[in-house]
Amino acid sequence: MTSIAFIGLGNMGGPMAANLVKASHKVTGFDLVESLRSQAKSDGAALANTAASAAQGADVVITMLPAGKHVLSVWTEVLPTMRKGALIIDCSTIDVESAKQAHALAAKHGIASVDAPVSGGTGGAKGATLTFMCGGEDKAFAAAKPILENMGKKIVHCGGAGAGQAAKICNNMILGVSMIAVSEAFALAEKLGLSHQALFDVASTSSGQCWSLTSYCPVPGPVPTSPANNDYKPGFASALMVKDLTLAQDAAKTAGAATPLGKHAQEIYKAFDAAGNGGVDFSGIVKHVRSLAAK
Repeated sequence: MTSIAFIGLGNMGGPMAANLVKASHKVTGFDLVESLRSQAKSDGAALANTAASAAQGADVVITMLPAGKHVLSVWTEVLPTMRKGALIIDCSTIDVESAKQAHALAAKHGIASVDAPVSGGTGGAKGATLTFMCGGEDKAFAAAKPILENMGKKIVHCGGAGAGQAAKICNNMILGVSMIAVSEAFALAEKLGLSHQALFDVASTSSGQCWSLTSYCPVPGPVPTSPANNDYKPGFASALMVKDLTLAQDAAKTAGAATPLGKHAQEIYKAFDAAGNGGVDFSGIVKHVRSLAAK
């Protein structure tokens, strides 16, 4: 049994912490939101009054927080309370520079660290089928992997400090661009009198095949488990896609990389979000694509 502090018990963190409890670890959770704390308690976690008290004496500390500034703030609070030989893992999706700063903070305190953002959405968090993209030293990754395997199916060591964040934003830029492309294809097919199923049957077995089509089809029917068949209730909300595409654009600017499709995808999702659709699943972008034809 490993003693684990889990800080950040929201839509992703809560189910992830619950899976660690199911794996027979001793989990102590902390979150500022009382309802999330109550859910974690119902799931079998102990509760702490502060992040620092949750981390004190833990073998592993895991953070799942909204942005880099939150991660740096919490790590600054908890690292001095952690015992030597402990491990800290950040599963948030944040900017690469903040991730590197967090690693530097951990090293200053003699604590092993891993950045390990996730892919798989809330369904993956609940089902323990997430993919973890990890950055950090080999020894830290080796210590983190058996813990992460309780919450995910694929654990990938992408490189040194911040490499997990780099992999995450590149992956999600592909996802954002491809979902718009698939949505445009279905919108065009509708105008041409082609059924959703007909286009799916062709594209899913031809050169247009991609995850956004075959696993997360943005129109109802062809993929029964996609959010399109559940009124676009989010597995991954559009507001989060805006966040990730913005992180990708910030990284591209810093690195001097050209990402014109990534930039345009960011603009399209920002417009969708600004129209009040931030809580809609990102595959709901097909609605926005259809609306453009009417303008």
